Amino acid sequence: MTLFPFVPQEWLEAADSRAELLRYLKEQVPQIFCLKTEHSPQEEEELMQSRLFHPLECFLFGEDPQEGLEKLKQACTSSQLCGRVFKEGETVYSCRDCAIDPTCIMCMDCFQDSVHKSHRYKMHASSGGGFCDCGDEEAWKIGPCCSKHDPGAATPEIYERAEKLFRGLLHYVTELLVWEENSELSAELQPRTKDNAYYCVLYNDEHHSYDHVIYTLQRSVNCNEAEAQTHTGRRAVKRGTLRSCQQAKDLIRHISLQPLRVEILHAAVMAHQTFALRLGSWFQKIIGYSVGFRQAFCQVALESDPDSDQPCLISSLMLHDARMFKGARKIVHELIFSSMLMETEFKRLFAIEFTKHFKQLQKDFINDDHERSISITALSVQIFTVPTLARQLIKEANVIKVIVDTVMELLQEHLDVNNRFFFLGYNSDKFSRIQVIFHDLRYILISKPSIWTDELRTQFIEGFKVFLGLLKCMQGMEEVKRQFGQHIAVEPEWEAGFSLQIQLRHILAMFQDWCSSDDELLLLGFKECHKVLMECNNQPFHREATDYYMCKHILHVRPYKVSQQPVSIHLPISRLLAAVNLPLCTLSPPEHPLRCVVLAAQVSAEMWRRNGLSLVSQVYYYQDVKCRDEMYDKDILMLQVGAASKMDANHFLMLILLRFELFDYFNGSCSSKDQVSNTITQEKNNLDELIQWNRLTEEMLYLLIVIVGERYVPGVSQVTKEDVTMREVIHLLCIEPMAHSSLVKGLPENESHETGLEAVITKVATFKKPGVSGHGLYEVRKERLVEFNPFFYHYSRSQHSKAEESQKKRRTQESNDKALRPPVPPAFCPAFSSIVRLLCCDIIIHILRRVLQRAAEDRATHWTEAMIQRALHLIGQALIEEKIQLEDSTVEEVTFDFKIGSEHGKSVFLLLSKIKSVPSLEAQKDMVKWVLQMFEIVKCLREKSSPTASMSVEATKPEESAQDKEKAERKRKAEAAKLHRQKIMAQMSAMQKNFIESNKMLYDNMPESGTQGEPVIAHMELCVAVGPHRGSTPADREVLTCILCQEEQEVAAQAQAMVLTACVQRSTVLTQCRGKIPTRTSYPLFMPPELAVGTHTGSCGHVMHATCWQKYFEAVQNTTRNRLHAELIIDLENGEYLCPLCKSLCNTVVPLIPLEPLMFNYENAEIIGQHLTLPRWIQILSARVKGLKSVTQDNGKKTTVQCHRKRHFSMKFSDSIVEMLVVCATTVHRVGLQTAPNELCPRVPLMAWNTCAFTIQAIENILQEEDKPLFGSLQNRQVGCHMPLCPFTLWSYVRPLSPVLIPVLSRKNTPSLLEVDFFHLLVGLVLSIPSLYQEEAVDLQPSTVSSAYNHLHILHLVTMAHMLQILLTSPGTNGKCGEETEETRAAAELLTTVSQHTGRYKCFLSTFLKRVKRGIEPFLRCAALFFNCLTGVHPPEELFSAMEELCRYLALPSDLFQLFQEHRDPVTPLLQRWCGSPAVTKALNGKMQTVRYPRRRNRLIDLPEDYSALLNQACHFQCPKSTDDERKHPTLCLFCGAMLCSQSSCCLSQLDGEDVGACTAHAATCGAGVGMFLRIRECEIVLMASKTRGSTYPAPYLDDYGETDPHLVRGNPLHLCPERYRKLNQLWQQHCILEEIARSLEVVNVMFAFEWQML
Repeated sequence: MTLFPFVPQEWLEAADSRAELLRYLKEQVPQIFCLKTEHSPQEEEELMQSRLFHPLECFLFGEDPQEGLEKLKQACTSSQLCGRVFKEGETVYSCRDCAIDPTCIMCMDCFQDSVHKSHRYKMHASSGGGFCDCGDEEAWKIGPCCSKHDPGAATPEIYERAEKLFRGLLHYVTELLVWEENSELSAELQPRTKDNAYYCVLYNDEHHSYDHVIYTLQRSVNCNEAEAQTHTGRRAVKRGTLRSCQQAKDLIRHISLQPLRVEILHAAVMAHQTFALRLGSWFQKIIGYSVGFRQAFCQVALESDPDSDQPCLISSLMLHDARMFKGARKIVHELIFSSMLMETEFKRLFAIEFTKHFKQLQKDFINDDHERSISITALSVQIFTVPTLARQLIKEANVIKVIVDTVMELLQEHLDVNNRFFFLGYNSDKFSRIQVIFHDLRYILISKPSIWTDELRTQFIEGFKVFLGLLKCMQGMEEVKRQFGQHIAVEPEWEAGFSLQIQLRHILAMFQDWCSSDDELLLLGFKECHKVLMECNNQPFHREATDYYMCKHILHVRPYKVSQQPVSIHLPISRLLAAVNLPLCTLSPPEHPLRCVVLAAQVSAEMWRRNGLSLVSQVYYYQDVKCRDEMYDKDILMLQVGAASKMDANHFLMLILLRFELFDYFNGSCSSKDQVSNTITQEKNNLDELIQWNRLTEEMLYLLIVIVGERYVPGVSQVTKEDVTMREVIHLLCIEPMAHSSLVKGLPENESHETGLEAVITKVATFKKPGVSGHGLYEVRKERLVEFNPFFYHYSRSQHSKAEESQKKRRTQESNDKALRPPVPPAFCPAFSSIVRLLCCDIIIHILRRVLQRAAEDRATHWTEAMIQRALHLIGQALIEEKIQLEDSTVEEVTFDFKIGSEHGKSVFLLLSKIKSVPSLEAQKDMVKWVLQMFEIVKCLREKSSPTASMSVEATKPEESAQDKEKAERKRKAEAAKLHRQKIMAQMSAMQKNFIESNKMLYDNMPESGTQGEPVIAHMELCVAVGPHRGSTPADREVLTCILCQEEQEVAAQAQAMVLTACVQRSTVLTQCRGKIPTRTSYPLFMPPELAVGTHTGSCGHVMHATCWQKYFEAVQNTTRNRLHAELIIDLENGEYLCPLCKSLCNTVVPLIPLEPLMFNYENAEIIGQHLTLPRWIQILSARVKGLKSVTQDNGKKTTVQCHRKRHFSMKFSDSIVEMLVVCATTVHRVGLQTAPNELCPRVPLMAWNTCAFTIQAIENILQEEDKPLFGSLQNRQVGCHMPLCPFTLWSYVRPLSPVLIPVLSRKNTPSLLEVDFFHLLVGLVLSIPSLYQEEAVDLQPSTVSSAYNHLHILHLVTMAHMLQILLTSPGTNGKCGEETEETRAAAELLTTVSQHTGRYKCFLSTFLKRVKRGIEPFLRCAALFFNCLTGVHPPEELFSAMEELCRYLALPSDLFQLFQEHRDPVTPLLQRWCGSPAVTKALNGKMQTVRYPRRRNRLIDLPEDYSALLNQACHFQCPKSTDDERKHPTLCLFCGAMLCSQSSCCLSQLDGEDVGACTAHAATCGAGVGMFLRIRECEIVLMASKTRGSTYPAPYLDDYGETDPHLVRGNPLHLCPERYRKLNQLWQQHCILEEIARSLEVVNVMFAFEWQML
């Protein structure tokens, strides 16, 4: 086995084994790779294994590699770490209960064998580059290992040979992978003679499109498109001399404006580079054998030369990562994963190396064109998320400072003269790459230390200082100034600043947590933060401090107007200081946060309209859930800290009035309109100014409500994070019931992307499960509604309105008043308890009096209802606060006093009493009453008495009287409605009696209910649809309304045509041979029993005049051509349109044809029946068919066919109906045969009969599948779509159809009875038999009696033939014979006869009886539907699907075997001929496949209950046509279960001369162009109708909250919903896929068409 045993020995004995090894590679590698005549991949692999890898392994093991490997396996165990490297798109799992952070993930195999499978987990598709954390104890709280990766034994010793070999080979790999174009090979690798053989190498990038590269190659190296498509990644596009390669290089670079990367490499270099890449995979295999090998490799990779400045080998590879091509990068990254990241000590050393070069690596990544997933920088997540490693890097390398310094250096170009960021004209791609670096900072801070050392504390503070420097550049950036006069010309840039804020959101919270975890650190952090804030010079004051007077209070403050001076919404240092300061609560008046709040208020008041949408967007995100945690919420917190400080409450409110620019108004007299206008900057007329003043007042009052009432912040009051989340959820559900995903979107996420919803949702809400569509909803529990606050500070304006309306509506339904009272808040912590002073100070009373006074004066322009609502809420808050304190303490101990007994308090009470009668405040009437009641309650508590009787009477009497009036009014209306109903019922009863009296004759013979007299039996006997005893066709007059013109018309044969909208499509719903569709040229005359592909005609049931439809269709064609991508919805060339009413997809119309009223003459029928027996009928039929031959020979076939058809129709129907019949049949012919429209084609009527038969079979299949009765469950769209096709007759097809039943009429190529679907044959014969009565000169029709016998004999013959078909296709099996009856005797005789004719068929009688009964039932059901439509005879009421009732309705004996007894003489020779067919002999010998009956009912494939099983299947899916590891899109066909590789160039195939994807090609053979696929990794259904049309549809998998999860965004566990999958099955079986696609495309406004053909 050892081909080169001497080579390893020479290497061992050599003084310099590395040089000897390289000399060997110099000789062997160029002989294997990059030769002029290249080896095949298999030959190349074999040579590489035998000549290169085998000697290397011999040297490594010192003996035969197989023997050495066995010894090694016995000496050591596998690693505890899994280390599986994830490919892009691979499904990974994270445990929400046990993972340290969201980056801790497991591969599917490890997860399935771990304890986390039963926990709360998430699954998502990997972006590639990570590896499995199974076995890493620092990644999991519990269960770090799956069952396969339990800790092993100690690792074996490092082998000296391994270290030598790895050192030489790793130097070799590094030298070649970091190769520069002009470099030279080392002396050991230099070839003896340098040939003039070079390669022109093209490197793909992400800047140039795929098509552009293909075009460039076609132009430059003269290759065709197929050859160009093989050049992906890094490929040699030309081999030749140096000169020819240089010419190709110049041509490639000059074709493109942005040149492609092209290099010229010598053939020897190219060969060595190819082998170096293969060595990377070999390294992974070898170090996987032993921990010792891995440690030796790590030692070599990380060792550096102390005498040289060169970095270690792994650092060299990292630093050249951005210059390497994609394939080389992947090899290097996987090598790092499988080596250094698997060993704790070497992982630490590698992390230090990575941190040392962090800045340079990030700079290279910024300038790189590839995604982060294939960049070396992506490894940071594997290093920085390890808690012990992160803290070690902080102490030893100060990694926080390194990361922030890197960001600052990269953002240096965006600093303005004031050292603040200014992102005008920034590069969005570069900026997004810079933002990725913040992820690394977040990884470092994920796990805060539990023990702080001095060294760690010092290094953290150093990093924190640098971070504050970054925030300092953000503080006050992008200032805005209110625009006056003219609208702003150019919208300023704002997205970059908020993107930065969003990236820092979690990082800021983490820094706060780290500071709060240590008292000393908290104080240091506060000092540093305060110091940096004092150094900021943004938004300075421009005027000296001034005294302001109000209500005998003086405020000494510097003036600042937000509406006139610059203001910035970015204040990260101020907000960070608020959070750090929260435990200290020593902040001075919060100036900058107040300006931000005022800015938002003024924007809401539309004072900044001229500043454009950019400012509106900033304010939106300022308060949005993505940013509010670190922006709006922190500003409110700072205002609360300021209110809780030593600052006087009156002074605090005066400051707020000043910054809102409302001080002058509230401080002056409000009697004149002119004085009001002076309070606002005069830029418009007084009305606009008053509106702005009102809005500002609303916002100011709202801010006071928030400062006093929003206490759900840990540290502000005694609440937990769980309490905060519960309150958020309650208020979201008070808007409306919500799905789980909607709640998650409305809640802020923490650094682990958790909202805490699952922990609290059951406490505050109840879950309503979803139905077949929609999703599950949560509804708030009633007992939690008392916590509802209409002025919840996280409500947007629209949410506030919806919540208020919803809660008022609820209270009305519960017969409560509409007052939305303030909830009882939790008590403030002692440090914040002084905030409540704001509610009882002089200024607040003054503000409230002014607001209420305006309303009392009832001057509409000077106040708003919202203003009063907020004032009432504030008063309510104050009274609740005082009430709580009075109930908990004695009056003397209570510090809060709203001054109810004072003059100001009384004036507020009087104003409230006055505004109660203001008409425009009717909606606030209940709230005013409640506030007045609270006044009285608080007053009595202070006086220690009960509420006075007078107050109770005054307060309750009006309320009671109003409620009594309302109840009385409702009672009166109910009585009036009751009398009206009684009057109508009496009138209807009188009319009914009058009708019965006038039509006594109709009711004389009617039996009473419950009796069983003779008339009932007679009526039952007439419920027969076939033969001489058939019932009469009812003379029902059908009047329908056109959906377009709304005019009514009776359906009549000679009237204008009324048409049904219809859709004709090819179908494989009933196929028994999926995937085998006949070609267009071989469509058989007879429908084969496999039903490979049928033509289905369906209708939505909407009716129009034919002329109305024609006008509508013309209008659709004219208008649709101008619509964008209209061809995706409807195909105008194929006559498609959407139903005007329901928007269903249609491509034809079906004319409505009335049934002719028929009274049957039973006496004549009996007489004729004595002569027209089955033998006589066969004889007459034979004679007539033979007579047809002379007609077809003497006349031109097509001319005769057309003339007979038109003459026959024109005599029975109007020209309009005839025209619509032709339109319909032509469409069926065109769609069914996929051919050009041709109404002269003789197959047109045949296709019309086939679609009639196939549609009936499809309907029967649906009814049986859904277990519904045969009649009574049909919808209009099922009843009307095939009835009008029945009259389509053509005599030319009687001759070729009849020989199947009557072999005496045999003609060439007549199929055997095993090769025909007998229901299609039945329909064809019944509909074509009338043509036998037609002659060239006269259009005769069979009489009613003749038609009845024709139908009867055809049905009998077809039924017997089908029974024989069932017998011959059934396998012979054992079974017990039952007792002998007439049925068994008849069956036994048939079985004996068949056995005699075939000579080999044996079957037990009981088995035979069961099979025939089961097999014949679908045929009988279809026949009953067909004859019901043809004759109009109503079925008996009890006809559901029972065999006896079916047989009676079809004039068949209940014992079907009696047919063979009754017609023994004519059937015996037929049996002999049927059984003697060669096809029957082949089938019985097993040489031909046959269909067994009853046919298999097709359903969608069975799917696993747990979606993880599908993901596992997709994870192991390998494209059969691809060898690379690029991401694939495994797609499952739900019709047959085939797994396909979609949206991939590897599986393209040709369909009708056009390239199509795997799914499109599969749908053409599996579903006749229609497909239903499940994209497994995207978790969505794809519906396809053609090469150009498709749409997505929700997958039938739901999470525990009743929601689907497209693209696994949420990642919750998914389980199959049987109801939804059943609905998908119905969608397919009812042929509604095309309709669903059209409706989906009509709803979605498509801007860029999706290339469905490439799916």
